[in-house]
Amino acid sequence: MSLVDLTFDQWRSFDLVTARQVAQRVADLAGGCVATVEAVEHLDVRMHRVLIERNAQEFALVPGGTVTLGFDLDAWQPTPEQAADYQESMEQGFGYGPDLRAHLAHLLSPRRHVTLATVLMSVEGENLTVPPTDMPLVLAARGLRMPSSDEWEHACGAGANTLFRWGNDCPLDRIPYDDHNGPQRQPNALGLHIAYDTCRTELTSDVTAVHGGDGGESACGGYGHMLGWLPLATANRNPFFAEFVYGPDGEDMYEDFSIRPVFEL
Repeated sequence: MSLVDLTFDQWRSFDLVTARQVAQRVADLAGGCVATVEAVEHLDVRMHRVLIERNAQEFALVPGGTVTLGFDLDAWQPTPEQAADYQESMEQGFGYGPDLRAHLAHLLSPRRHVTLATVLMSVEGENLTVPPTDMPLVLAARGLRMPSSDEWEHACGAGANTLFRWGNDCPLDRIPYDDHNGPQRQPNALGLHIAYDTCRTELTSDVTAVHGGDGGESACGGYGHMLGWLPLATANRNPFFAEFVYGPDGEDMYEDFSIRPVFEL
């Protein structure tokens, strides 16, 4: 099987021996070496995590194929605690709708099917060194590129259909900034350190979306606990913050934003 044809569904069906064989083929193709091959449990599904070291940078294998992205609001109900927390935020003047579902409808990408290539994605994001429009050339000089918004979302959720990459719940007695041991601090199912700090903002090739954080806006603004966690939601594209990032007010702040380089196989 060609690595180009490797799909996420196939990947989840492999045993450890096959996963190791694929990992070595990926490392050879990328000119790197295998750093990690391990079995993990992700929302009651067993899969494998492969990390490849290339040019002193660690990448995670992200199998593609036809995958389902976005969040199905019609199939989701907030817990009474989540709904009540949002109402408290509304009373303070925050929120985009009369209830949490209406608020999320403004922020989350819709449920959809997309076809993606299998790629290697950097385990860590890295801060921009030039404005976003110049980053493709900077990355190309290293044999890398920016991810698409769909690639970021797929890599973050790793097949999860939940609000966050770890599930639908989040602590409602604190915000991520104050939670140093919460679920957001753990590597995701593919081994990525992703969607873990709302003070970060990750850019992709899509200028209408940003991911993984809101630059700390929700934490500094006192939005409330539920709204404080939502910048980490897998399908949250933060369209309103994206307008700031790519608008005149954000053009001189590019060093505060980050990207997650991709290596094409």
